[in-house]
Amino acid sequence: MAAQRVLIVIFEGVQSLDVTGPLEVFAAANLAEGPVRYDIGIASIGGAPVRSSSGLRMLPDVDLAAAGAVDLIIVPGGAGTKIGDPRLVAWLRERAPGAKRLMSVCTGAFLLAEAGLLDGRRATTHWDHCSSLARRFPDVAVDPEPIFVRDGHLSTSAGVTAGIDLALALVEDDLGRDVALAIARQLVMFLRRPGGQLQFSVQLAAQVAARDPLREVQRYAAEHPAADLSVPALAKRANLSPRQFSRAFAAEVGTPPGRYVDRVRLEAARRLLEERRSGVEEIARACGYGTPEAMRRAFVRELGVGPADYRERF
Repeated sequence: MAAQRVLIVIFEGVQSLDVTGPLEVFAAANLAEGPVRYDIGIASIGGAPVRSSSGLRMLPDVDLAAAGAVDLIIVPGGAGTKIGDPRLVAWLRERAPGAKRLMSVCTGAFLLAEAGLLDGRRATTHWDHCSSLARRFPDVAVDPEPIFVRDGHLSTSAGVTAGIDLALALVEDDLGRDVALAIARQLVMFLRRPGGQLQFSVQLAAQVAARDPLREVQRYAAEHPAADLSVPALAKRANLSPRQFSRAFAAEVGTPPGRYVDRVRLEAARRLLEERRSGVEEIARACGYGTPEAMRRAFVRELGVGPADYRERF
């Protein structure tokens, strides 16, 4: 089987890790036993060197105009996407539809959207730029939660390192789980993050409490979602009255304790649905839901789908 042609486009102000992260994944796949699977190239407008947002100077292999047929185009992000080079946008508008697959990393989604390639599509980008992407390009269905979104031949990823996650998923499609897992181990990362499909785990999205007793409550809730996590029980662990605890927790964590527990349990249930074959009833018990129906209501309320549909998707 002929090697797939992978082309990474670069431009002034590109985020260097958006380029090198996916590059390392596909290059590592070429080190596996058997023939070379990916013919990887880097291209810029005019074939000119560019400087990344961190100051790293990058020398492309080829001028975009002379790139030829491509199987996978990778569009990284970075400060240079704020005002997309019209020549690059025009090249994407003309050439990207002819590629078998198209992938963006972080704010590279803005360049795809500018070229009209995301119209009517579901996409994501770095969490801090999702609202801007949705506002500037209302025809794009922006999903701020996943670390990557795949819509047919088009894939978009969240910020920076999520491009590595997406590249691993594409390699898994092409070469199988064993090869992708070997690459993940080589890169000392997870094939699938413990947080599942979310850009943020609850612990990252929420503030970390300033006081040790409240931080301990946060840790305990995350590690024991099936425990009694009522306000009185958690207040007792923090050695505070329920009223003091509720006020202090909301002030330091940024969300009321009940809401925080709801999010912890939902995240735990999502992770188990993604990673295990256990039944919905067993997962509901393991995550502190009194009944499968209670878990179903939580999923529908927060995610718009029930547990079974969520598992089918992910």
